[in-house]
Amino acid sequence: MPENFVNSIELLLLLLNPFLMSIYPIDLIEQFNFKKFIRVLVRGASISTCVFIVFAWLGDAIFSDLLHVRFASFLIFGGVIFGIVGIRFVFSGTAALQSLRGNPEHIAGSIAMPFMIGPGTVSASVLAGTKLTPIWASIAIATALSLTVISVALLKSLHDFVKERNQALVERYIEVVGRVTALIIGTFAVEMILQGIDLWLGKAPVPFS
Repeated sequence: MPENFVNSIELLLLLLNPFLMSIYPIDLIEQFNFKKFIRVLVRGASISTCVFIVFAWLGDAIFSDLLHVRFASFLIFGGVIFGIVGIRFVFSGTAALQSLRGNPEHIAGSIAMPFMIGPGTVSASVLAGTKLTPIWASIAIATALSLTVISVALLKSLHDFVKERNQALVERYIEVVGRVTALIIGTFAVEMILQGIDLWLGKAPVPFS
């Protein structure tokens, strides 16, 4: 149990990747003060935690029995969404993310989906549910999301501290790192689509069978 608990937290943290999570909402990091940004981030993480716990408790049944869809479809569509984000980020920079989020009142949900809630993190939640009891799986998920929020909050503080002293350098760094991140997002998107196709064709095992 302890080993599975730690492994579940590590896998979710790896997939959430707090460093990349500080790039996805970079326009919010630049526009919002620390208190407002953390409030939005916590709401997004809370939404994600609830979704992950549902998947951990229900497992594969939520796809096959409730939604009557295959997990391959979820992978392919998730890849398409990430592909759109990556392409717009490459050509438009951080402005692309702002246009994709829409109205400010929906910002928390936009952070949760698709940047926190995706095929990878959903699969990790389902795996946590298969290896742990529902209560421990929920605790592992909540711990991983809490550590992600703390990490992104520290990066936000570092950003504000450095920007006050050298704004031009920070803006250049964000633009360069943001576009490199977009290439990573696009690569993940293609891989998700290919995994979905392999799963659909029966060339890959079901992730949580």
